[in-house]
Amino acid sequence: MEFLVAVVTAFLLVVPVELPDKTFVATLVLSTRYRPGPVWIGVTLAFGVQCLVAVAAGRLIALLPQEPVQLVAAALFGTGAVLLIRSAGRAAEEERAREREFETKVSQTRRTGMNAALASFAVLFVAEWGDLSQLLTAGLVARGLEPVAVFAGSWAGLAAISATAVLLGRVLMRYVSLAVVQYVGAAVCGVLAIVTVIAALT
Repeated sequence: MEFLVAVVTAFLLVVPVELPDKTFVATLVLSTRYRPGPVWIGVTLAFGVQCLVAVAAGRLIALLPQEPVQLVAAALFGTGAVLLIRSAGRAAEEERAREREFETKVSQTRRTGMNAALASFAVLFVAEWGDLSQLLTAGLVARGLEPVAVFAGSWAGLAAISATAVLLGRVLMRYVSLAVVQYVGAAVCGVLAIVTVIAALT
């Protein structure tokens, strides 16, 4: 049961954080340049490596004394909440700016198959370092959740976001308020920060 709770927690934390983020935008841009299938494979593999690194970092942090680690994890969640609230008001404008940025990075050449997957892997692998979802994934493991479960939930969340970008990206951006999504993500981070602080102090 605890394993499933950790998977769901990681998934629900990553999805609202990444939906309006550069992960979604980069995948959307890549899918307009290359075939969707190889794009999704490439970015999902990149996310797998990033999640593995984040979980390993969280596991190392968890080896330190418990109370400071819990407070650091709470600080990570709190920082995530603040960043999401601050960017919610200008979410749509930032999404357009990110889209222009990634369009300049992606070659106009139409690649297929392995080349498209490798190009997609490279773009997302570089873009995701130090990303909020990676920090929060490390925070969940540092907080004491099962590392394998956190990895599975975070990777599934990122894979779902990239699949949505490939299949429904343009339609979703037309009807979904990015500001609302970011406020939801901020609320989730805020709740986790409070719960973690309480656990550390008790």
